[in-house]
Amino acid sequence: MRRSLPWISGIALVAVAGVVTLAIPSDDSLTDPILIRGSTDDELASRTLRIAVQDSTFADEVAVPASDWSAEGNWLVITVEASAPHTETGAAINLATLTVDGRVFQASERPSDSLLHTPLHVGTALVGSLAFELPADLRHGTAELRLSPTTPTPLLDDVIVITLPLDDLPATSQVDLIAPEWATP
Repeated sequence: MRRSLPWISGIALVAVAGVVTLAIPSDDSLTDPILIRGSTDDELASRTLRIAVQDSTFADEVAVPASDWSAEGNWLVITVEASAPHTETGAAINLATLTVDGRVFQASERPSDSLLHTPLHVGTALVGSLAFELPADLRHGTAELRLSPTTPTPLLDDVIVITLPLDDLPATSQVDLIAPEWATP
């Protein structure tokens, strides 16, 4: 028994070291964003954003009637209601991404009437659209809409993550993007 005691102690120490190694967070986790998850039925609030998805639709063309701009393609247009929960400092959707099957797409900055980069206010919500140009065959599966006031990569900041089932979304030939406007109570 005396001869096996050092071996048993050594094996126990190796096992404990393995458990401790697994329990220690990675270096990336010290700066990762704080994800606030929800679905399209939820109103989500982070440090600087309050978001509710109102509508989502696929379109073969998006247009901005006020500027005669339009573009054809496979577009996903997401209409959201957004406001600032506590302070207007830094309150804007500056980063809007859509992740589908590991591929990340950023909201297009081409339409002038996008909610992207629009300053948000406390107590009064704006309704506006985010348009994502996607590959032609991408209209199925589940997507994650990520919204943040920080670009390019949020470090130690809140990121709103909304799960969006693409299979059930309607499709239309054209969507006219409207300028962000005050939400009706």
